[in-house]
This record gives sequence, C-alpha cells and structure tokens, in this order.
Amino acid sequence: MKKTILALIATVSALGAVSAQAADGVPYAGVGVTATEHRFDIDGPNVTAVGDHKKTEWGGKVFAGYQINPMFAVEGGYTNFGKGEADYSLAGVNGRVKSESESFYLAGKATYPVAEKVNVFGKLGVAHNRNEVTGSALGLSAKDDYSKNSVYAALGTEYAINEKVSLSLEYEHYGKSGNDLGRRKGGVSLGARYNF
Repeated sequence: MKKTILALIATVSALGAVSAQAADGVPYAGVGVTATEHRFDIDGPNVTAVGDHKKTEWGGKVFAGYQINPMFAVEGGYTNFGKGEADYSLAGVNGRVKSESESFYLAGKATYPVAEKVNVFGKLGVAHNRNEVTGSALGLSAKDDYSKNSVYAALGTEYAINEKVSLSLEYEHYGKSGNDLGRRKGGVSLGARYNF
C-alpha cells in the first residue's frame, strides 16, 4: 500500500512538472490526405485473383497535438485509409473481397530545423489499427473485423507558410491491422497544420 501511495505521489509530481514546463507551449490541429497501397494476396489452391489486386487508395486524417517547446511535441490522430476491393474466382465461382481500414495513434514528436522555414521531424508511438473485411460470392456475404495494436513511427518535413500555418509531407508506418487483406503497413501523408 505504501508503495502504491508513493508511486501516485511521484506520478502527480511528474505531471505537475510537465504541466509547468508546458505552460509556454502551443496547441495545434490539422488535416491531411493519405495514400496507401491496398493489396489482396488471395491466390491459392483453386483461388485466382481476377484483375488488379494491388492499387493505391486515398484516405484522410485529422490530428491534434501540443508543441511543448520548439523541439518536442505530443500528437494524436485518426487516419481513414479508404476502401480497397478485389475480385477473385474460387473453383469457377466469382466473388469479391473488400476492406476498409482505420487507425488511431498517439506519439511523441521530435523536430529539428534545417532552414529558416523548413523542419524535419520524427514521430514514435503506438497505433490501434482496425480493418473490416467483407467477402461475397453467390449472393452471400460475410464480414469480419480485425484489430491490432502496433508501433507507430513517422519521418517527414514541414514548411512554415507563416507563424500559424504549416504544410507537411511524411511517411507513416502504422504496423499491421490484424490480417493481410487490404492496406499495407505504411503510407504517405500530405497535411496542413494550424497553431493556435
């Protein structure tokens, strides 16, 4: 019991110190578009993919964070990777498989200036990935939901248009979504950020 109380006191003290340091920080929010590869590896015994089973799909993201100081921030966001689909043939019967993926992430962000208005950054954290897969054939359909927590990481660059608005281009790695149908592990995002 004493150890629990001491741990709570230490946690509250640490949070107080972080809050005091973050008093001069800046909250921000933004939106973006994301391009990811969707692939359906469905070839197997008696199963043949019909047409293109690998293509780039577009989705969107929203994010918000707190810039603790010019070098460090904490950021969270939601990304919808769009919908992907592929046709297949199983023992001569045609069918279709579809997937819709999304992810929530929370990460720390480190920024380094390389020019007057240009920064490079890296993010590291955790992502909660979800993937809804629907298969249909002969007028019947089945749906399954998959979810998985994974390491989230990103590398990118930002350009400050002015003190309030900046644009970013980044590669984001979200990890697996629980199965191999649909979006791949990572994608490229173009975003716009507003500092409050």
